[in-house]
Amino acid sequence: MPKIYFIDVTNRDAVQASRIILAKLQKTMVNIYLAQLGVHQSEFAFPFLKHEQNYIQANLALQKKGAMGNLVLEGWCRAVIADVDKALKNDVKDLNLSISTSDQMIRNKFQGKLDHKQVIQEMKQAVKFARDGGCRTTGVNAEDASRSDISFLIEFIQAAKEAGANRFRYCDTLGCDTPFSIYERIRKLAEATGMAMELHCHNDLGMGVANSVCGAKGALDGGVDAYVNTSINGIGERAGQADLLGCLLALKFGVGFEKYPLADNLDLKVIAKLARYASEAFGVPIPINQPGVGANAFAHESGIHADGALKDRRNYELYDYELLGIEEEERQCTGRVITTGEYGGVSGLKHVYEKLGITFPNNGQAQQILELVQYANAHTQQPLTDDELRLIHDYPEEVKKLLIVNI
Repeated sequence: MPKIYFIDVTNRDAVQASRIILAKLQKTMVNIYLAQLGVHQSEFAFPFLKHEQNYIQANLALQKKGAMGNLVLEGWCRAVIADVDKALKNDVKDLNLSISTSDQMIRNKFQGKLDHKQVIQEMKQAVKFARDGGCRTTGVNAEDASRSDISFLIEFIQAAKEAGANRFRYCDTLGCDTPFSIYERIRKLAEATGMAMELHCHNDLGMGVANSVCGAKGALDGGVDAYVNTSINGIGERAGQADLLGCLLALKFGVGFEKYPLADNLDLKVIAKLARYASEAFGVPIPINQPGVGANAFAHESGIHADGALKDRRNYELYDYELLGIEEEERQCTGRVITTGEYGGVSGLKHVYEKLGITFPNNGQAQQILELVQYANAHTQQPLTDDELRLIHDYPEEVKKLLIVNI
């Protein structure tokens, strides 16, 4: 039976949203956490951009050294040969190639530069160039697919398949689909083409998660694998996109999804740490009512609810907070606190690392790590987390590359 995979796009789609920023070190930590979670793929970079080059090389090196498990690092490009050529030269071998397919975009975005026939031709040329250049997997993205003619999408997908593409990304770019419409459209596309379907749903109408899981259902019912695009905490352009945890919970606990298997071997205990890390890194608080990780997700005050939850948590809790790596009582350290960062010294650094179970054979090695810690703190402009400190210690050369931007 076909299966459902996850492709997280936080490091590509979320970071291009207005007022949203992640430092390269933070993007790298997101990839590490996604790998620990067991997500199939991270859309981790724009591999044709010069300022992404060192970040890309550092992440590919970390992947080869086993720091990212089986996570696939995939780059996003426009469906133009120049973008693909730069991506391949940066050793990115898994790509998604994007072009607009709706009449609205073809008329009013391309403004006469491309017509329907030329859109397909541009896509085919880009896919063929990628495959001939050694690309392992290639997805083709139909931007504004939800407002595209279904017959044209079938033609587009069949042409992509013939050119060597592995997946078709259906982009609900404006978030205008509904669970009913996307299920029917995806099932029809799957049955007509036999191509694996990728769901990329924005949240402009508040249905990003619902559309993603219903689209995945349509793909599996149509006989093909589904790849669900998500972002951490639902951060993305405008009103955001499908939340990673929301989609995971819907597929795991939602009525009617029991028979639809997940391909990814997921460890949900990582998810709370990932959600909080992303929140701090983005500088965007987790909403109090966020499913799973919001402050009220497992909170009860109403007399009836509190009484019921105390008697048996299943009365008012659908799933266990422990499943998500949440402790019942979480305490912050108080009293004397020693930290290290941009203006720290060797003694403080050694003390912090000792609490992490890491010691240095001499002050010279500690000084080298201290310099990286100082640069990393200046790079993120936020207190370094324990996991960031471990990454700096374990992979100093890769971190050094992360902190340098080519100009």
